Amino acid sequence: MNADRAGAGTVSAQAATVDVARERAQTVGVRHAHHLNSAGAALPTVAVVDEVVAHLRREENEGGYEAAAAVSGRIEQVYADAARAVGASAEEIALADSATSGLRVIVDALRVDRSTRLLVGRSTYVSHALHLLSLAKHTDAELIVVPNGADGAIDLERLERLLTGGPRDVVCLAHVPTSSGLVEPVRDIGALTRRSGAVYLLDATQSVGHLRVDVDEIGCDALVTTGRKFLRAPRGTGFAYIRGALLDGLAPVAPDVRGAVWTGAREWSLSPTARRFETWESSVAGRLGLGVALRQLLARGVDATAAYLCATATLLRQGLAAIDAVTVQDPPSCASGIVTFTVDGLEAEAVSQRLAARGVRTVAVPASHGQWDLGARGVPAVVRASVHVYNDDADADALLDAVAEIARGAGT
Repeated sequence: MNADRAGAGTVSAQAATVDVARERAQTVGVRHAHHLNSAGAALPTVAVVDEVVAHLRREENEGGYEAAAAVSGRIEQVYADAARAVGASAEEIALADSATSGLRVIVDALRVDRSTRLLVGRSTYVSHALHLLSLAKHTDAELIVVPNGADGAIDLERLERLLTGGPRDVVCLAHVPTSSGLVEPVRDIGALTRRSGAVYLLDATQSVGHLRVDVDEIGCDALVTTGRKFLRAPRGTGFAYIRGALLDGLAPVAPDVRGAVWTGAREWSLSPTARRFETWESSVAGRLGLGVALRQLLARGVDATAAYLCATATLLRQGLAAIDAVTVQDPPSCASGIVTFTVDGLEAEAVSQRLAARGVRTVAVPASHGQWDLGARGVPAVVRASVHVYNDDADADALLDAVAEIARGAGT
């Protein structure tokens, strides 16, 4: 990063425990642009892509069923690796095609009705929010959007007062939202839900592969994540964790042959594991790629990854804040690899497009993707930049230089 970025330091100075050069060497996409959109879809490594392509070639030659049977042991390893990544057991892991799908089947299995109280954070992602709003509308369940505190995170005192006690309280929260670099106090929330007996569902889409995530430390009853973001896995992959104590009383609304056995004319039995929530059809190639990405994360180290991403984003946040006509939109409770900002006089989409024309990849997040957050703050949209272990000083400089140039010309 340029020396004239006052007090910003350099990305390379933060890289002591992450071999950024090695990460870049195994990431083809860094040769073509400054990719700062890991919170949308991170760049996969060569090994991940090779694994996917190799299995598709195997299906081409042997057939889908035959190819799947040949790699069944390696698919089993994916469950073990996913469990290691979040501190769970393999029996508590279900593979899914997305975090949204995984969360939907878990929420539906709770059999929400008019006795249910849905306590949700303002950081809730649009797809999950729409699902909960629809459930509340059609079941008369009570839906309460818990307010934020002064730091922008969920107000823990208000949440504690709202919890009435018992499993009909369902707390739904995003660990890191799509609309800012906020990190919710997930462990403190877990302590509250354990004391009250509420069910605690965590959307970890933006945190697994990015921050340290341990389900026992957090205290959540279920967690979902996707592959394509900070895990650097193929699209169409993801997984869910369901704590054994919750799983014992939870049955899918629509059992599938993957997770259930049809035992008689009107009887069926469910898998004793979280796989009762899976469906038969899946991308075996994608799941093998997910396995490679998980092993790469575990080999690199979750803590080292988190330290590098958070430090790099902090430097970007400082650099952006120093540019005239630029406003960093992240709340005070922000300790992640995601940075959001706006440029005076320009729509976020226009800024993101101008950055793309300069070879810098970001994304514009509209209020329609986070009405309880951006909408509540009166921010129509933000530009989101999100870093990963393959981002270096040149990527940081490219973003800051381009934003400064765009900001200077915003009024012309």
